[in-house]
Formats: sequence, C-alpha cells, structure tokens
Amino acid sequence: MARPQAPSSVTVLGECVADAFTDPARSSSDELALRALPGGGPANTAVALARLGTRTRFLGRFSHDVFGALFHARLSASGVDLTGSVTAAPEPSTLAVADLDESGQATYTFYADSAADWQWTDDELAGARLDDAACLHTGSLALIQQPGGSRIEDNLARAREHVTVSIDPNVRPLLVSPSVYRERLPRWCALADILRLSEDDLALLLPGVGPEEACDTWHAAGARLVVITFGGRGALASLDGLRVTVPAPAVDVVDTVGAGDSFTAGLLHRLAALGHLGGRLDALSLEDVTDSCSFAAHVAAVTCSVHGANPPWVDEAAMEAGVEQLLPHA
Repeated sequence: MARPQAPSSVTVLGECVADAFTDPARSSSDELALRALPGGGPANTAVALARLGTRTRFLGRFSHDVFGALFHARLSASGVDLTGSVTAAPEPSTLAVADLDESGQATYTFYADSAADWQWTDDELAGARLDDAACLHTGSLALIQQPGGSRIEDNLARAREHVTVSIDPNVRPLLVSPSVYRERLPRWCALADILRLSEDDLALLLPGVGPEEACDTWHAAGARLVVITFGGRGALASLDGLRVTVPAPAVDVVDTVGAGDSFTAGLLHRLAALGHLGGRLDALSLEDVTDSCSFAAHVAAVTCSVHGANPPWVDEAAMEAGVEQLLPHA
C-alpha cells in the first residue's frame, strides 16, 4: 500500500444548482413554500473535498443573482479556493425543485435554460490555470450542456497531459436525452482516468447491461478505474478489469441528496492521500482501490444521515493522530 501523504490539490469544474425543497410546515392550499439550499454535483464534490482536508479549487460561473451569492458563500465557507471562477455572470443561476419520496430519494425538476453554468468561453477556461492541481474532476450537466460542454471537453484533453482526470456523468434525463450521453461517453472515457457513476446512470447509459460488462466496455474506451455505486448496497470498483465490491455502512437515512457527490469526494481525497493522483494511476493497486472506496462509502453514509447535500467535516485532531474521523455538519 502506498504511504499516506499530504493530499494533493484537486480542481473541480462544473455547475452550482439551487436545490429547492418543499416546506410542508409553511405550505397551505394557496401557498407552496420552498427552502432553497446550495447544491449541484460538482459544487457538492468540491465542498466535500475541502471539508475532508484536500486543497480544493472550484471553477464555476456564478450568476449575479441571489443564488449566485449563496453558492459563492457556501463554497468559501467550506474552504474552497474560487480563483479562476467567473463572478457576477449576467445569466441566471440553475434551479432544481426536489421531490423526496418516503425513503429520502430525490427526483428533480430543473429550471436551467441559458443558465450561467453552461456559458463557458474558451478564454475563460484558458484563464483558469491548473498549475498546482494533481487532479481535475468534472462531469454532470456542465459537461453535457452546450455551448460550454464541448469547450470543457477540449479543456480536459489539454489538462490530462499534466493531471489525473475524473468524470462523473451524473445523467439527468429530464434535461438531456440519455442518447446524447451515450454518444458522448466514449469521448469522456478516452479522456478520463477515473469514471464514477451510479446504478441509475448505468441503467440509462447501457440499458440491460450488467455492471461488470459495463466496466469492461468503459475500460476498452479508455477509463482505467471505473466505480459504480449502488446506494445502500455499496459499490463495485474495477481497475483495468480487476474488481472489488465494497459494502455501504449502515446508516439511518434522512435523504440521499449529495450522497454520490460525497462518495466521489471521498474517493478522490483518499487516492490523493495515498499518492495516486497526478498521472495515469500507474501505481494504483486493488488494495488501495478498496481502501479508497471504503472511505468514500463512509463519507457518503454520513452525508445521508443529515438533510440536504451537507457533507461531513474531518476531525482535524483525529487527523493528527492518523485517523480520519468524520463529523456531520450541524
């Protein structure tokens, strides 16, 4: 096993989304009250990484509106470096109205047309330097929505000469047809060293295909480490075809909002601490994959134990003793 070391810097590129939840206590027959929380897959991942102690930069396009200010404040308060982000963009923020079922699983209605998140220009991306990054993580809507998505792809192609590339497709069929993701995914696998996706993503991207066959398909397209998460049933990780399954810790689930993003953050944080980010994962062993996915599953479980995408903070005192103790955020 690689020797743990100070986590490398990770840059996350993508969107912020205002997650609006119904508030039954304040709603009535003639009023629907909503509680808006800052979210968005890439932003959630950046927040979780920073709270775990990884030096993290977020590259986003913040709207001039009230939600843009909320996103900026949340990321900053979590210790995320926002150097290189676009501030006060003229376009509106992205809004998602969440509906939670009895198990805490969320489904979303998106309000995202012409939002600030998708308007990246080549000049803006060129100005976002990655000199000190060991890993660039992206995906979700920012990588599929146009015009910015194709420009981010081009940016990944340049960046991967110097950094490990991580992609989470985070398929959103209500906004973009799964067929569009299927068309783009081979290109993403050719760019990615790490592909992390959910069971739901798998069903939409390769309908009727089993997890292990899917891993082999994505390995053949270029991704070295593929991780598929199954919620409370744990995760399957495949490193160049060598596989391991990792259980999910038992937890009283409040909701699952941000759980996958927290898993991704835990995975990248642990891979960084073990010294594996910064290249093509050439020294990565299945033992370290198991270690990293187990830690990631614990991060996701703690996130599920609280409301919203509110990932845990690492206990700095415990870290000094060599143990990563996770504390739910009040």
